[in-house]
Amino acid sequence: MNAELSSTAFAVDLLGFVQWNDVCPSYEELGAATVLLDSGRYSGRVTRSGSFSIPDISPGVYVLSVLSHDHTFEQLRVNISDASSIPEIKTYVFGTPLLSSSAVALSYPVVLSPRSKNSYFKPHESFSLLGMFQNPMMMLMLLTAGMMLATPYIMKNLDPQSLEEFKNQQAKVASVQSSMQDGDFKSGLSTLLAADEKTKASTSGAKSQSNNGGSTIQQRKGGKGGKRR
Repeated sequence: MNAELSSTAFAVDLLGFVQWNDVCPSYEELGAATVLLDSGRYSGRVTRSGSFSIPDISPGVYVLSVLSHDHTFEQLRVNISDASSIPEIKTYVFGTPLLSSSAVALSYPVVLSPRSKNSYFKPHESFSLLGMFQNPMMMLMLLTAGMMLATPYIMKNLDPQSLEEFKNQQAKVASVQSSMQDGDFKSGLSTLLAADEKTKASTSGAKSQSNNGGSTIQQRKGGKGGKRR
């Protein structure tokens, strides 16, 4: 009981007002707003004249903030030592130590000024053809479409051997994709290895044929030379 009486005896009323400016010129523009100490431990509503009062505050250090739907206010540090002294008001930056020595002392009663107006509406972006083509997905789609259109013209200019290799590669890729989609990874890997072996075999066969052809030509040239002698 004595502790409650002593805390009540040392309680202080914090007074202040909202200073209207271009951001918020009147109470009608501000709307309902509440001044809070330590996120609601103590509170007081802003009246139509812009003044506010927070009663029965115990000694201590508090962070003052304003709860407003449409406007933003800066936070302040309030230091109340006892009932006989004037509350000490200083600037406060969120995230900094509460008892920072670099804080700037302000006048009392507390003066609060709206800093900015909250914007909750985001206008829809207008259609932009250039912006659409800057989209990576759109660029990829255009590149794919260009490759599909250019493939027939490229294939017409290929020689028969290159065209056959291209078709074999396409068939190999299609077979591997089909096996992977069916979940048969072993079959897909086997198809890939078998295709590689066939490619190596065809390459070595072509080389041996070219070597045999060269030796045959040399033999023919040698035979003709012998007959001339």
